[in-house]
Amino acid sequence: MDRPAWAPEGVDMQQASPARMYDALLGGSHNFEVDRRAAEMGAKLVPDLPRLALSNRAFLRRAVRYLAEAGITQFLDIGSGIPTAGNVHEIAQELDPSSRVLYVDIDPVAVAHSRAILGEQQRAAAIEGDLRKPADLLAEVRETGLIDFDRPVGILLVAVLHLVADSDDPAGKVAAFRAAVPAGSYVAVSHLTSELRPEDAGKLGASAANDSRVGIHFRSREAIEAMFDGWDLVEPGVVELPAWRPESERDHHEAPGRSLGLAGLARKV
Repeated sequence: MDRPAWAPEGVDMQQASPARMYDALLGGSHNFEVDRRAAEMGAKLVPDLPRLALSNRAFLRRAVRYLAEAGITQFLDIGSGIPTAGNVHEIAQELDPSSRVLYVDIDPVAVAHSRAILGEQQRAAAIEGDLRKPADLLAEVRETGLIDFDRPVGILLVAVLHLVADSDDPAGKVAAFRAAVPAGSYVAVSHLTSELRPEDAGKLGASAANDSRVGIHFRSREAIEAMFDGWDLVEPGVVELPAWRPESERDHHEAPGRSLGLAGLARKV
């Protein structure tokens, strides 16, 4: 298989990546055949899976706008994935040009594309980092000098915590980031859920583990809400993706009661 010019050396083109699978579901072009096959397999099992991807992306845009309007001018996007239209820095800097954004992903393809898109941007950057090692990740963030942890930070954990196994304590990882930021900071979380459609969640989880060898953990509402322990949830709390402060009918990519994702945003007081 020929390596595309945009693919960094050393990337395993035979192993699916969650970031590239998500890109494929969104109709992007920065993915490998193995990622497209995995995305297609998921969509065959659950035909509205691409709508879930669109719904999640729309939540991210709304959350960033909410944070920017609340006065947040620095964003730490962990598990940022492959860049696509409406990136965090574009949304935030449209509202406040001084906003700073640091993208973090474990996938070198995602990081390489983020850097290519950012170009000479002085107020946005991308680094590799592992959410499961918050102390190391935070040290790498500090080294960039882009995020000032003495001022409020908007932490974005969008469609990433469901890639963290129970044994790695995802709620504990959120707590570690809460401890690192001052009062007035926020966290936005979206997460795959088994709450509304347990059968479909089970099929997708089994396919991801057995076919594409990607561990995806669909969790209950209770487990997702527990990730916000110690934070002050913003209304309407933890809800289905399209139900979190929709701005227009265009945000309703999924029918009520049918979303495979829950989302919420909370403030540190």
